[in-house]
Amino acid sequence: MIDVPHNLSSGEYSSGSVDDTRVEMAQNRSAIAFATQIAADYGMSRETFDPSGKINAAATERGMKLNADFGQSLRSAGENHTFLDASQMRDITGTDFYLGGIYTPGAVLIQPADYIRGLAAGLSRSVDIFERSPVTSLKRENGTWTAASPRGNVTAPKVILGVNGHINDFGHFNDRLMHFYGYASMTAPFPAQGLGREASGQDRWAILPADPMGATVRKITSNGHSRIALRTKWTYDTTLELTEQRLQKMAKVHRASLEKRFPALKDVPFEHCWAGRVCLSLNHVPAFGEIEEGLFSACCENGLGTVKSTLAGMLAAELATGNTSKHLEEFKSNPTPSRIPPEPFAWLGINAVIKWQELRAGREG
Repeated sequence: MIDVPHNLSSGEYSSGSVDDTRVEMAQNRSAIAFATQIAADYGMSRETFDPSGKINAAATERGMKLNADFGQSLRSAGENHTFLDASQMRDITGTDFYLGGIYTPGAVLIQPADYIRGLAAGLSRSVDIFERSPVTSLKRENGTWTAASPRGNVTAPKVILGVNGHINDFGHFNDRLMHFYGYASMTAPFPAQGLGREASGQDRWAILPADPMGATVRKITSNGHSRIALRTKWTYDTTLELTEQRLQKMAKVHRASLEKRFPALKDVPFEHCWAGRVCLSLNHVPAFGEIEEGLFSACCENGLGTVKSTLAGMLAAELATGNTSKHLEEFKSNPTPSRIPPEPFAWLGINAVIKWQELRAGREG
């Protein structure tokens, strides 16, 4: 969960004014505080919810400049940050790959599956959770909404849609949201000590790339074994299905990215490769608000799902219950997501921009 600016629609993370930066950070931190209280209330471990901060790592001179620019943005906003040199990055990651980094203390590293399971277990004491019940229709009649699924119906006077890009499937914000796949792979476990420590440094760390189109890399360690997860490459897609060929192609890219960072791990195979959907708007705003009577949208997280979706859910609940807050009024003042070009021009143009940005990122990927 990231507190500082992280604009994936831009060539740099922070692209707004100082005032806009401060507003965004205050909003993000309110969501992190909410999640922190949840973690405490439901007894989540440090492995599940770790307020460790984050590192933006640079592997090129351009990446170093991006970090310097980001540092200037943080300085202007009065934000704490620490620059790390190549030696410090080597101490953390065990590799000479990185030239430097910039550390900010406010982010939280979460284990998403454990976090969601812990959250669901805690909430189930007071709410009903219907799993494996996909909503196939949502209709309003006589002031009541009915969500139908193959396993039964749920009715309510008000509904909050927290479905990210799937909001289009409910007939809203069409031609205004961009749908991407981000690709990731995870290694098989390898011994944490010996070669594992020498090849990949400290037991637990996570880094973001200085260039938004670079590779995010995370190391986790449990029960004497470590894994490395790596996320790089994006595609803009208009369908929900991916071919096995696409995933295999991306796994090869990930293999090369892993080995140039950690050559001593070249014999450690990937155990998992997957893709995840990301929703962005051209003008970096959420798809938020009351979109029909009694129907509220808390969607389009612009690449920061854990923090932005938490925030949007909090504020949608305030809106639906007739409450208000400073953050809600700020959120309500956002413009509507901008229209994107019609297909096939959007597919051609957006994927061309992605390709250009990946080429520009170079060694960061």
